[in-house]
Amino acid sequence: MSSVPLLGDGGAKGDQDAGEERARASTWLDRVVDTEEARAQLGFAVPMVLTNMAFYGIPLVSVMFSGHLGDVHLAGATLGNSWATVTGYAFMTFYSILLVPVMFKGHLGDDVYLARATFGNSWANITGYAFLWHTGMSGALETLCGQAYGARLYRMVGLYLQSSLIMSAAVSVLISVLWCFTEPLLLLLRQDPEVSRAAASFVAAQIPGLFAFSFLQCLLRYLQTQSVVVPLVVCSVAPFAIHVALAHLLVNVMGLGLAGAAAAISATFWISCLMLLAYVLRSGEFAETWKGFSVDAFKYVLPTVKLATPSAVMVCLEYWAFELLVLIAGLLPNSTVSTSLIAMCSSTEAIAYMITFGFSAAVSTRVSNEIGAGNVDRAKNAVSVTLKLSVFLAVSFVLLLASGHRLWAGLFSGSAAIVSEFAAITPLMMISIVLDSAQGVLSGVARGCGWQHLAAVTNLFAFYFVGMPLAIFFAFKLKFYTRGLWAGLICGLTCQACSLLVITLRTRWSKLAEAMQEEKANYVA
Repeated sequence: MSSVPLLGDGGAKGDQDAGEERARASTWLDRVVDTEEARAQLGFAVPMVLTNMAFYGIPLVSVMFSGHLGDVHLAGATLGNSWATVTGYAFMTFYSILLVPVMFKGHLGDDVYLARATFGNSWANITGYAFLWHTGMSGALETLCGQAYGARLYRMVGLYLQSSLIMSAAVSVLISVLWCFTEPLLLLLRQDPEVSRAAASFVAAQIPGLFAFSFLQCLLRYLQTQSVVVPLVVCSVAPFAIHVALAHLLVNVMGLGLAGAAAAISATFWISCLMLLAYVLRSGEFAETWKGFSVDAFKYVLPTVKLATPSAVMVCLEYWAFELLVLIAGLLPNSTVSTSLIAMCSSTEAIAYMITFGFSAAVSTRVSNEIGAGNVDRAKNAVSVTLKLSVFLAVSFVLLLASGHRLWAGLFSGSAAIVSEFAAITPLMMISIVLDSAQGVLSGVARGCGWQHLAAVTNLFAFYFVGMPLAIFFAFKLKFYTRGLWAGLICGLTCQACSLLVITLRTRWSKLAEAMQEEKANYVA
């Protein structure tokens, strides 16, 4: 039945004109970016950013509570968090060792406090057993589960999850043994004895949480690769709110000190893990991908390890480059200011990357799903759209930084010299943030396609054959000092981003889809 017009001819004409105007605007926007794909990417990325921030805040809050117990407790929590991060957690949490402790130390009234905090953390990060295993394992699931889900091999998604859980448990046992020797190992690294003792106490109470964290990362990737992201926000934000109250209870009310702050982290990770596990088991949404535990999962442990190892190396090589800059800054004239300044820049870069992380996860999922389904054009379109969105947001971030860099620097230090130097290096940092945003998305593409080995080689060459040598040359030979160090890093990021872009552009995407279809045929057979 035809509908009766509610407006006269004039109104119809007005509607027609308005519709044409919207069409023209839509056409212009569509020429810049695929709006439908952009909406899908934003709907995926924003929850992932919120999840990232919530998990980031869990150890951050405990370090904050520790800071009110005294300088030694703050230093112990900082060093313990650093040790726990590089040997165990190494996901979002590792940036909290730079940000919060640096802010606390920077306001103790002496630049030396700030420099010691940042230099000590970086030394522990570089010399510790920083394999970043849990990041590597979750990176492997982005490829395996994502492509299997796209190819409709739903049972394989569950088997890959189980194989990763098995590997996570085994690695967590090894890391737990390592954590039991935290104090003697830190003393071997020439850390302060009192601080090392406090750090050991902080780490020991986190051993139960290590297992929860490792399982949590597997579950998170399991849901992410199926584009189920809203429950991740709920299962991260709610535990974060609980964590604040729990940390206050254990530290301030019950007087458990550092051990209480660390125990709060463990308890919170278990709460989050159990919430997510309950959702997976109770929700009918995963009936096809979760068929219960199976001994067949042990067959896929080795393939998971093979993909997880280069994924871990890929993350390590980039992470260590930032830490090396802090150590090199300690060799510059006026090392106190130089070390503090580079650490502040690294912290700022890390916060900007939290936004990129959401888009990196989004493009990894979209690419792996579409390759698994054989939709090569959709996969390439997802890469293009995500790259544009991420760079746009990075540019917005750097414009905000340009207008408020002095206020931001004041959060880290009250020193006029450091604030002034931070203002001078801000233009370089704006460039590095945009480059880091681009490479973050391209690294997500690498994980979605299973190119972790190529990305690892790229990071090795970009940072250690280009970035670091140029940073040393600019800083010491040309005497650009801290700005020279950051300029060298920019050269490394440029090389990294360009290399990953070339790999992405020159890849025969159809071959990836064909390989996945062959694997699907073999599985069905």
